Order: sequence, then C-alpha cells, then structure tokens
Amino acid sequence: MVPFGGWDMPLNYADGTIAEHRACRSGAVVFDVSHLGTVRVTGEGAFEALQWAFTNDLNRVAPCKAQYTHLLDADDASVLDDIIVWWVDQACFDVMPNASNTDRVVNALSEGPFVPEIVDVTSSRAVLAIQGPEARERLATVSTEAAAVSRFAVARVDIGGTPVVVAGTGYTGEDGVEIAVPADAAPALWQRVLDAGITPAGLGARDTLRLEAGLPLHGHELGPGISPLQAGLGWVVRFDKGDFRGRAALEAERDRGPHRLLRGLLVEGRRPPREGQRVLLDGAEIGAVSSGNFSPVRGQGIALAFLDPTIEDGAAVVIDVRGTEVAATVTRPPFHR
Repeated sequence: MVPFGGWDMPLNYADGTIAEHRACRSGAVVFDVSHLGTVRVTGEGAFEALQWAFTNDLNRVAPCKAQYTHLLDADDASVLDDIIVWWVDQACFDVMPNASNTDRVVNALSEGPFVPEIVDVTSSRAVLAIQGPEARERLATVSTEAAAVSRFAVARVDIGGTPVVVAGTGYTGEDGVEIAVPADAAPALWQRVLDAGITPAGLGARDTLRLEAGLPLHGHELGPGISPLQAGLGWVVRFDKGDFRGRAALEAERDRGPHRLLRGLLVEGRRPPREGQRVLLDGAEIGAVSSGNFSPVRGQGIALAFLDPTIEDGAAVVIDVRGTEVAATVTRPPFHR
C-alpha cells in the first residue's frame, strides 16, 4: 500500500505490476479507483454551470453519455484538473475529478454565474474499473447489462439488487467500464468480479498502462503551468461554445503558439527514463521528461516529455539518465494501441 492523493492505494497485488499490466493487455483486470472524486451536480443551471466551468462542450454529447474535459486556471489557463463528466440523466451530472482535486472542482462550480445543487458524494460510493480485451465477456457473467454499456455511454443498472451507475470509460487504452457502486455494497461486487476470473490490479499497473496508451497524469503532463495546448489536448477545448473559465488566457496562448509540446520518446534499450530528466539534441537541452517507465508490451523504456515545439517526429535525441546519455527517438503517442 502507498499514499496517493490523500488515500492509501494498493501498488500491486500477489503477482506484481508487470503481470497485472500484461493481464490487462491480454485478458481483464479490475482496479479499485474509489480515490476518484464524484461531485453530483443537479437542478436548474446544472448544464450551464458545467459549460462555464469546463473547456469541452456538453452540446456535443447527450444524456447517458460521458465526456472528457478540463478545468482551467482563470489567470494562466493551466489545467487545474482533467475530468470525466458522466451525464447520468437529463438533470443529473456526476463530475469525476482526480484524487486530490475534488474541493477545487466544487469551488470552481460554486464560483460561476450559475447556481445548481452541488454535492460531494465521494464517500458514499466506490468505483471499480474493469478493463481489458476480455473485460466485457467476463463481466457479463456478473451482469449482462453492465457489460453491455458501450464506450463513453452511461447507464443506471441493477446488479444483484444493488443500483449502480456504469460508464464505458477507463484509463488503460483498453476497452472496459467503470462501475460506481454504493460503498457498503462494494466488497461483495469486488468479490463477484474476482470470481468471474478478473485479475485485481494496482496503482503500478495503472500507471504503466496509461503511459503506454499516451494518457496524461495530473501532476506530470497536466498541472500548474501546463495548458491543454502544451499537452497536445487542444481537442478538449471548444472555443466555439461561448465563454468558459480560462478562455481569454488560453486564446492568448493559442494566438502566440505554445512554447513547448508534449511528445513521446522511445528509448533504445530497457532502461526506464524518469520524471525531470533532461532531453538533449546535439548537446543542447530541448526539454524534460514528464513521465517515464519500462513498457512491458514493447520491452523497452518509454517516456512522455515536454519538448521544444520545433522538434519533429523521428528526431534522434538523448536522455540524461543520472549522468548517462541514453539514446531515444521522438515519436507521437500512444506507444501501444
């Protein structure tokens, strides 16, 4: 167990991180992701409050759908949090912040021009993420309805007499669903999922999986001083929807061009790069690693790094790994599909 965002999280279970990683890529795993927040936004003004607070446009989806979006700092457009919104039904939205950012999201929604009902329901539920190419097949032995919730859809489902909310979302690059279940019913559902042949997986595999998939982690690829444009996530921003928090600052950066861009690095060899290590081209520093690790699928080191925007895909660079220059190639994530 390790501390993470104010929670105690399992780093790995019996078989270790690499085995859990491979189980997700070839079969099915379950993560306990109850550290994610759930902020329930309901009532008059709920839709408008989310439209103003976040960068994406809910008009592009509909009730019973999920959407990825960002909460920006109003002054410099850095990403205060990246969020999944579950639009549960016409008048109910479950906003899913990262582990330590729930209060920040509640405050941002409360400060806007619209005043919906905002309730932090994190402590009342657990969230299980079931992921992998066989996730739906194995989950169907527990609940055919839950297994049938399609990618980025949201549905209320009954599992064994317990009402749950299921979304076709995840953080691994694999197919799967996430299930929000009342906290007191979570242990029983967890056991039923394990009995269906789904492997428990911890924080270690969650990080290597998301890195192979090229997905950002708040505090590394997103956070203070990092905008959606720098992180290569401009598609999350809809300038055509009207005003939103941080819009003016982000427009200014868009017009002048970001001073760095998030890229991928493929290392020659198994040595894993680590956060903060310098990236060099012809002896000159061109950026730094934001996340790095060993890729169990590729059998080599991989990294995400913020680099000078003029650097092209295919460029041969080196990473300063504790005084040793390790060769790498600039690439476009993801590292695995």
